[in-house]
Amino acid sequence: MSAFRYTFYAQEVIFGPGSITKLREASERFGGHRIMLCTTAHARSRGHVTAVEDALGERLVASYESVRPHVQDTQVAEALTLAAEYQVDALIGLGGGSTIGMAKAVSFELAEQQSEPTARAATASGWPLIPIVAIPTTYAGSEMTPVFGVTRHVDGVAHKVTVTDARVTPRLTIYDPLLTLDLPPLMTASTGINAVAHCIEALYSITRNPLSSAAALGGLRAMAQALPCCYVAGDDLEARTEMLTGAFLAGTALANVAMGLHHGICHVLGGTAGVAHGDANGVMLPHVMRFNLDATAPQLAQAAEAMGIPLAGQSAEAAATAATQQIADWIRDMRLPQRLRDVGVREADLPALAQLAFASRTVQNNPKAIGDVAQMEKLLRQAW
Repeated sequence: MSAFRYTFYAQEVIFGPGSITKLREASERFGGHRIMLCTTAHARSRGHVTAVEDALGERLVASYESVRPHVQDTQVAEALTLAAEYQVDALIGLGGGSTIGMAKAVSFELAEQQSEPTARAATASGWPLIPIVAIPTTYAGSEMTPVFGVTRHVDGVAHKVTVTDARVTPRLTIYDPLLTLDLPPLMTASTGINAVAHCIEALYSITRNPLSSAAALGGLRAMAQALPCCYVAGDDLEARTEMLTGAFLAGTALANVAMGLHHGICHVLGGTAGVAHGDANGVMLPHVMRFNLDATAPQLAQAAEAMGIPLAGQSAEAAATAATQQIADWIRDMRLPQRLRDVGVREADLPALAQLAFASRTVQNNPKAIGDVAQMEKLLRQAW
């Protein structure tokens, strides 16, 4: 790694048990006086919305509490109408990747409506008119990245469109491990594997850099012990805190590198086939790691070491294989789906999904070249 480029984002991160109580004070630093919350009914039932209401008081002027997975275009339109009605000056995404993605999408669209359309920003020199606060209660990682996706519906076909723009990077991220203590085992497992996938893809990204690699390895070290513990004992605050630390590092690692084959496929499976992002990660990650192994063995050997796998006397290829097997074992032991057929993908849909994935710019950024659609379809059939 002799040359690289890195963009620093102007973010404030507040981490620690009880940090949700600092929301009002922190929002004052960027002038948030009329704030809208994007979240789910489940977050309301878990008491998380009440925590935000208590922290913000009268500054919270609107709530959109029906966010569905994969940020649906129809819901973005609904949330935009609500934001305009209440003249909001900041947005909060509370929950997983979809709620934070909704806040990003609404902020982006409001900025486009209220100013002259501009080219996508590679740096954070021009912040959107509506700042974003991210309060993650899963391990999805969107809170640290300049990326969001919206599922567009055209002629009855759903397709996930991904936008990368530095201006949608959350201005403030609050990590409160207390908000993760009631995260169910299955959601802990699926979003946890999502965070592991962020580390793996960042480690061998074609645009990796020293900071992304260090963050990815630190994230894997934290999660290797914490994830199995959180799955078994969700009320273990120490483990939840360590797991959230790992997710923070994973999101940081992925924020400034090009994603590859794994995330490209998962976006297609989510946007077109309706597969939950965590489930798509669990099914595809071991298969993609095996596919990439001959091109990425040195980086995956580093992953193995970070995960606590003994490397004495092993080749890089053997260590990489051991890392892949360890992740596959986690997926099995946490009872996540292991086949595409188990998450509702029909065999007849595989050729079309392969075509969409092959056309993805993200897939074409993979460290191992994807030569044709047949390779994509073969990989999907192996996972089916």
